[in-house]
Amino acid sequence: MADSAFRPMSSEDSPQPQDNDKAKAGGVGSGKPEDVAAVLRDLAQEFLRREGDGGQGPGPADGGKKDQGKDDAKKGEAPGDGKGADSKKKPKGKPWYRRPLPVGLLVLAVAILLVGGILIWRHTRDHVTTDDAYIDGIPQVVSPQVSGRVQHVYVDDNQDVKANQLLLELDPSDYQARVDQAQAAVAQAQAQLAEAEAQQTVYSAQVEEARAKLGTAEADATNAANQLHRYQRLKAVNAGAVSDQQMDSAVASATSTAAELNASQKSVAAAEAQLGYSASLITAARAGIQSADSQLVQANLTLSYTKVVARIDGRVANKNATEGTVVAAGTPLMAVVPRNVYVTANLKETQLTHIQRGQPVKITVDAYPDLKLTGKVDSVEPASGQTFSALPAQNATGNWVKVVQRVEVKILFDQIPDDPNRRLAPGMSVEISATVR
Repeated sequence: MADSAFRPMSSEDSPQPQDNDKAKAGGVGSGKPEDVAAVLRDLAQEFLRREGDGGQGPGPADGGKKDQGKDDAKKGEAPGDGKGADSKKKPKGKPWYRRPLPVGLLVLAVAILLVGGILIWRHTRDHVTTDDAYIDGIPQVVSPQVSGRVQHVYVDDNQDVKANQLLLELDPSDYQARVDQAQAAVAQAQAQLAEAEAQQTVYSAQVEEARAKLGTAEADATNAANQLHRYQRLKAVNAGAVSDQQMDSAVASATSTAAELNASQKSVAAAEAQLGYSASLITAARAGIQSADSQLVQANLTLSYTKVVARIDGRVANKNATEGTVVAAGTPLMAVVPRNVYVTANLKETQLTHIQRGQPVKITVDAYPDLKLTGKVDSVEPASGQTFSALPAQNATGNWVKVVQRVEVKILFDQIPDDPNRRLAPGMSVEISATVR
């Protein structure tokens, strides 16, 4: 039995392929686990052998050895002591690098990796990308410039508003009273101006009258002085030509007319002074009118502050104004978010090497991933973010660790979508890709 197990099997002793298939079919159909395992193991060995031989079919000797190994496996015995395996070596197949299929796949994989690496390198060289970006805008904080009670609120939350649209109104009663008071002050100043102008007319007439009296007094004084001089010359020539009475009358007349002349001169001076005073009253009245007019303008301006309007186009947000509430000047009541938004991207300082104004930028909004937007670089912040932080870094003390800083870059949209269902709101996260070359 042992000798027959180790002798080479002849072609007559080896089972035919039909018999081998029948044996396999019978082993599987028997239902025993060890038979099924043996058949599967034989199939695996046959596949590995064919792969090692380069796809060549088994010879008669191999078939006999396979059947013998299968019978030994079924009986639980060893197929042999190894002398037969040592005496006949397995034929070796071609190495993998001499086969066209593995070599072709390897070359294709290397080419794909090389092309992909070149494309990635060119993209990273020509583009600057970051997801540390968001939509930004400067909302208008709506607050009254005067204090008062909220009388009407004309807008709701998230409502679209236009510039100069009325948002709310305060109670205007107090401020309307100030306007009326300022109007009365203007009327009073105008009356004072009219009175001063009338006085100036009277004083001007008085000056003319005083000047006329002065002319008469000058004529009388001159006549009296001349009469006195004639009497004095006659008396010097002939003492009896002029009586003492005539001489005394001439002296008295000259003295009286001289006094009247002096009084007329003072009357003219007084009238001229009153005329100048009336002119100053007119100047003061006109200044009073200007002051009253300015107070009226201020009162009307304050009254207009009771109507709070939107300064920009946008949407109402953060509304906390209710009718009947007493608010102080400067109290935030709502905000108007502008439609003219932009992107603020926080780029690393190492990414700013080739960033320049006007470079094109692709923008992707996280809220609307299918919405593709474009823009341009507008400006670069003149300082990093930590410069404006409440607690800036103190690198001069303690251990220092270098941290790459980020700098804000402002990006303007080429066109903001006008879709009410896709609004761009400040604070939304975006991703940007700037083409720098």
